[in-house]
Amino acid sequence: MLPIVTIEWLNAHREEVVLVDIRWYLDGRSGRAAYEVGHAPGAVFIDLERWLAGPPSPERGRHPLPEAEHFARGMSAHGISDDSVVVAYDDAGGVIAARLAWMLRVTDHSAALLDGGLSAFGGELEVGRGPQVAVGAFTPREWPAERLATIDDAMNRSNVVFDARNYDRYVGEGDSVDPRSGHIPGAISVPCRSNLDANGYTRSPGELREIFEAAGLRVGAEVVSYCGSGVTACHNLLTMEWAGLGSGRLFPGSWSQYSHDPSRPAATGALPG
Repeated sequence: MLPIVTIEWLNAHREEVVLVDIRWYLDGRSGRAAYEVGHAPGAVFIDLERWLAGPPSPERGRHPLPEAEHFARGMSAHGISDDSVVVAYDDAGGVIAARLAWMLRVTDHSAALLDGGLSAFGGELEVGRGPQVAVGAFTPREWPAERLATIDDAMNRSNVVFDARNYDRYVGEGDSVDPRSGHIPGAISVPCRSNLDANGYTRSPGELREIFEAAGLRVGAEVVSYCGSGVTACHNLLTMEWAGLGSGRLFPGSWSQYSHDPSRPAATGALPG
């Protein structure tokens, strides 16, 4: 299944799809509350912090990957089974919903992002707590080691390391959520939101290839993607795949894990360092 699908594709396959709303906000606003104000017809809401992340810690970061059994319970509770086709969306062009789509895809499930997210539905929204769903049958599967990166991988200058955070956090202009500002030395700034056009839709594969290649992506390179806590980094990985540039690896702990140890070097400014 392609990593990104259009609203036209969704409308043609709606009866075959579990549509999932994954809204989450760095500033602490409630994704559930936003969902209840207005969501795509028939969509279920999945709480990112409850089901798509394990307990936070300095050692693992703010949003470490959850245990496979916990993830499976969350998917089952929301009507997702092993053979389900899942389409995830948010109100940020997919940069948050990418976390669920990536987690499902790397464990060999059919999942994609909805291009344009919530705005693709226009004004045809539902309100309230959403539909009641039957419990699914979702089998726990371990996270594949070949799709994950470690701190050592992120520090390895032979890898191409992309930082998906907004540029101001990359250069070190202040970071209110993590212990230190800056970026991993050698990492290149590729803000995930640069993957979107002015209307919040994914750029064409050709445009995305230009963005990633300009940032240093080359054929055969080992790519590591990170962000603040391993959420929006997934968007860079999905859009790379959409552009035909391979799959890359996620550094789950990302800057929130890396920056907790003061002995680890941190770079600031526009250059990778």
